[in-house]
Amino acid sequence: MKKNNPTITIVGAGNVGSQTAFYAALQNLGNIILIDVVEGLPQGKALDIQQSLSLTNSTSTILGTNKYEDTKDSNIIIITAGIARKPGMSREELYTINAGIIQTVLQNILSFSQNPIIIVVTNPLDAMVKLVYDISRLPKHRILGMAGTLDTARFKHFIAQELNCPAQQINTLVLGTHGDAMVPILSHTTFNNQPISQLLHPEKINEIVKRTQHGGAEIVNYLKTGSAFFAPALAIVELLHAIINDTKATLSCSVLLQGEYNVQDIFMGVPVQLGKEGIENIVQIELSPEEKIQLQHAAEHIKSITPVNSIKKQ
Repeated sequence: MKKNNPTITIVGAGNVGSQTAFYAALQNLGNIILIDVVEGLPQGKALDIQQSLSLTNSTSTILGTNKYEDTKDSNIIIITAGIARKPGMSREELYTINAGIIQTVLQNILSFSQNPIIIVVTNPLDAMVKLVYDISRLPKHRILGMAGTLDTARFKHFIAQELNCPAQQINTLVLGTHGDAMVPILSHTTFNNQPISQLLHPEKINEIVKRTQHGGAEIVNYLKTGSAFFAPALAIVELLHAIINDTKATLSCSVLLQGEYNVQDIFMGVPVQLGKEGIENIVQIELSPEEKIQLQHAAEHIKSITPVNSIKKQ
């Protein structure tokens, strides 16, 4: 491992974890450790990625391991471990199984890294981020969930398809929960500074919103035995880039709300400014009356799948 580079540990060498390692290495974001309970899996994928870097300008290093002691003093930990949804399975049904996995991961990972920034990817996302916060006892600005960035990317894609334009020219945000109750913020959705409401018929907009809300399930239904990983991995790396390079970029992440957006003591997706310390600011944007109601519905949905336990006050 190269000295002075940030150490990024990715827990879970499945499709999302290994693809995240690959993208992070391509962007030369630091020293990467890929860990998994399956012997040989992280080692093989790490070796493949490291060999591929010979064809690039990246100087990142990557280690595959089954030993948590190899993750010592990680600066950033990304948790992708857990089972993926199967066709017909809701995010809520995942909670019991993945909660047990998360608890084991945290007990091991925090034995070797004392004050990392943790990015949670495991579903059901908002409930899992809260669980990580409760167990880790880390400051709230160092715990976040990757969801809104992915959902925003999906929403951009569907709009761009309809307008026949590059997705990068669409400005928008998706907030709320990572699931069917997510809230694409139409009042802040524009193309070339034109509101989306002036460019597409309301029925078409509603169709795109519904497709975004079920974007993950659509891919699951196609794949049959897996779930999305290319877009989730690149969304994770967008968060990594903002943190490691201290860009102060505003991205949608699941974070602890304590009064912001009139939501108390739950994790939910909102715009946040990211930098070297993690969450540096929760950005409060003006919402339409309908969006405010939808965000409250999203908060109630999160509460319905999140077990009640104490959240420490900061």
